[in-house]
Amino acid sequence: MNYIFVVLVENKPGVLNRVASLFRRRNFNIESLVVGRTEDPAVSRMTIVAECPNGEAAAHRIEANLYKLINVIDVQDVTHQPSVTRDLALIKVRVGPERRAEVNGLAEIFRAHIVDVAADSVVVEITGTEDKIESIIELLRPIGALEVARTGKIAMTRGQNDGVRRLPGMNGNQYDEMMMEMAEMTP
Repeated sequence: MNYIFVVLVENKPGVLNRVASLFRRRNFNIESLVVGRTEDPAVSRMTIVAECPNGEAAAHRIEANLYKLINVIDVQDVTHQPSVTRDLALIKVRVGPERRAEVNGLAEIFRAHIVDVAADSVVVEITGTEDKIESIIELLRPIGALEVARTGKIAMTRGQNDGVRRLPGMNGNQYDEMMMEMAEMTP
């Protein structure tokens, strides 16, 4: 089963490499990894979808190992929590003017957008669940899907809910404390 982890890390060079290496060393397969800055430029948010063949035991092990990394601030497992998950895809479709209406119709059905039109192709942008994206790709493939680029899954818990924290603060690196220290250092 795949588990979804939301990991806050320090926004520093080499952190992504350390996290990916941890998964490689522990022999866990990363299905999806998305990283971006948060509202705080010193902190990045990683959404990691990892295959956990032993279920909760493997998820617990991943979390414990992530907390061993000095740059990890917080780890949440949002797999079984009320959350919103999305994936984004860009799909380049070879299509002439005679079949563009067909592609546009499919895009409208899936609430996708045509974001680029060339003489011999269009680029469709779609956001949604993995199933929704897979469905439109399957329908566009016979028309002439040339290229697909996907972001991977991102997730956020709904409302005031947090993800499961099996080992909060194991590395002693607490987000609030780090922010207070950084504020003190700023002139």
